[in-house]
Amino acid sequence: MAHILVVDDERSICEVLEIAFLKSGHHVETVQNVAAARHKLESMIYDVIVSDINMPQASGLELLQYVRETHPDTFVILLTGYGSLETAIQALKLGAYDYIIKNPTQYLDELKLSIDRALETSRIKQENVSLRRELKKQRGIDGILGQSPPMKAIFELVQSVAPTQSTVLILGESGTGKELIASAIHRASPRSEQPFVSINCSAFQETLLESELFGYMKGAFTGAAANKKGLFEYASGGTLFLDEIGEMNLPMQVKLLRALQERKIRPVGGNEEIDVDVRVIAATNRDLQQMVQEKQFREDLFYRISVIPMELPPLRKRASDIPLLAFHFLEKFNRAIGKNIHGISPEAMRLLENHYWPGNVRELQNVIERAVALEKSDEIRPESLPARVITGSDPKIIPPRTGPEAWLQLPEEGLDLEKHIQQIEQTLIEAALARADGVRTRAAHLLKMSYRSFRHYAKKHGI
Repeated sequence: MAHILVVDDERSICEVLEIAFLKSGHHVETVQNVAAARHKLESMIYDVIVSDINMPQASGLELLQYVRETHPDTFVILLTGYGSLETAIQALKLGAYDYIIKNPTQYLDELKLSIDRALETSRIKQENVSLRRELKKQRGIDGILGQSPPMKAIFELVQSVAPTQSTVLILGESGTGKELIASAIHRASPRSEQPFVSINCSAFQETLLESELFGYMKGAFTGAAANKKGLFEYASGGTLFLDEIGEMNLPMQVKLLRALQERKIRPVGGNEEIDVDVRVIAATNRDLQQMVQEKQFREDLFYRISVIPMELPPLRKRASDIPLLAFHFLEKFNRAIGKNIHGISPEAMRLLENHYWPGNVRELQNVIERAVALEKSDEIRPESLPARVITGSDPKIIPPRTGPEAWLQLPEEGLDLEKHIQQIEQTLIEAALARADGVRTRAAHLLKMSYRSFRHYAKKHGI
């Protein structure tokens, strides 16, 4: 459906065209002079303008010039009852999409066909714009979005380390995209044609993690009904990504260190060692150096996996990437949900840019998915954003990004102390959950409270 404006000083022509276009499913408005058309154009955007050339006071050619200056994406089709080659050439030179003579027997069919062609041209132009936008967004590595200086530095480091065989340790908060970067390193490496295998070390107990990594032999334990290869074997020739390696306990760290040093593994219950050719990339959101000092992580393993350390910036330190990421997720969820939301309002974008983003890119993705699902207009507005994003951007409630002491700053106009404290509680609980990947027991540990207390506060704040 197109939005069409008909401009003709003959009322009967306006009525005929309005009926014809309405039957074709278009939205139609009619005016009878150029002045009225210009008035309409001051507050409305039309897909197509169909205008007579010869009208009193101002002609269709004058309207065409005005439209080209103020609405360059609008198609103008000119009609005339007195066709001449000179007028047609002038109209096309001025930027008319088409020029049609009012032949009583066929001009209406010609006009409908011309409008259809104009709309198809518009569709193709929009697709091209989308393609250019997609290409612009792919300036990172392996489809990872980012144009901020911290991300450009990461992309350069990925290109530098990818050709090597060195072990890489990716550091960063939860939700910063550590697995994406690990995959990018693999794809840019000489091993790119071989498997990329990932495992979250925090998801398995020690015995299960050992059998997942090294495999097991039939009868090694109850339920081991057949031999099974481990992930080291599945990743042979390729890359093994060990996510959340900081959650691995000390006995398992010893076994992993030996596998990395000797490039051999022994399946659980097996007697023979198996040679493996695997590049290991590890990741964690914990401070491994602090864990080494506290004897929670082996120093020799730390130096073995951190040959090339790489720290990903949190989203709050790459705020210039927020609009790019937000529009990417908007397009993604438009397609997934079947909506056609065109953009994000300035007010909503300001809130997104000012939010602290404890959950980083993953949190932003979830916020945009929620907004697309709830939004009823053609752009995302603040009303569709979560309360934590709306209130969290208010410096009267949540401090600027200047450190913990900012929580204690008192605005000149004062504040609601109880509401302020509740907001602090809610923000820290959400931050702990984000860092703990949603695992409540780990989030409670981060906040130095019992699981029961954490559950109480989470319920209190509707989390």
